Amino acid sequence: MADPALPKLYSGKVRDIYDAGDDRLLMVTSDRFSAFDVVLNEPIPDKGRVLTAMSAFWFETFADLIFGHLIATSGPEIAALGIADDDPELAGRIMLTRKAEMLPIECIVRGYITGSAWKAYQASGTMNDAPLPAGLLESSKLPEPVFTPSTKAEVGDHDENISYERAADLIGTELVERAREVSLRLYQEAADRAAERGIIVADTKFELGLLDGELILCDEVLTPDSSRFWPADQWVPGSTPPSFDKQPVRDYLDGLDWDKTPPPPPLGDDIVTATRARYVDAYEKITGRSFSDWPGVTA
Repeated sequence: MADPALPKLYSGKVRDIYDAGDDRLLMVTSDRFSAFDVVLNEPIPDKGRVLTAMSAFWFETFADLIFGHLIATSGPEIAALGIADDDPELAGRIMLTRKAEMLPIECIVRGYITGSAWKAYQASGTMNDAPLPAGLLESSKLPEPVFTPSTKAEVGDHDENISYERAADLIGTELVERAREVSLRLYQEAADRAAERGIIVADTKFELGLLDGELILCDEVLTPDSSRFWPADQWVPGSTPPSFDKQPVRDYLDGLDWDKTPPPPPLGDDIVTATRARYVDAYEKITGRSFSDWPGVTA
């Protein structure tokens, strides 16, 4: 993938970030695929475009609830950076954004108990150190959505689930309450909208930041990389539902004799193809839009 003619500030597992001047950033979302904090050798075609398209949809949807850092994904603002809307490598995978002071916590909301939260509940009956009702099954719907923050890990480390009190120690009581309130509102809005289309949002992760003292929504929003999406008609408490996100790839890798450190095992062509289809399906089902209409999509 070609680099924009801008100073590169950061290269992550999936995104590259460039200085676009005037307190703005250009985020380029690649097709790199990571699992267990390891970037796999095989990219997932158009994955970066799905994540960008999905995020743009949610920034638009949430505009009345919270200010977002997104300025544009195409058009004159992008052209002014020397990037054409029909650039075969960059089209559809870029976001021009405002620069914000990011919170040092992940703002996770869980509506159902699964993943690391399920493992913690099995061990202690708690989630992020808070007690939960007895008798919950895997994938059970929680009595109400819960804000469950985590730390932001340094490169090579894993995020750590933390208590609400620990989050307050990190960013202050007032700010963590604001983050909790807006995260729960965004989750509920998204969950209600997805439910109308037969999709359960089991959990999701928001990135929030401060701009001129105001809390704003940043980075990716309710994508298959940052959320668990389940088909509602296949959800049965006590089992793990099929998923529209990256979980099936995690499950495949988890079943191999691999220690979750580089180098990663290869993904077969069938897994790559199925994963692309699952990401596209999630976008189209949740947004009601055709992915083929998104810039840069050729097939």
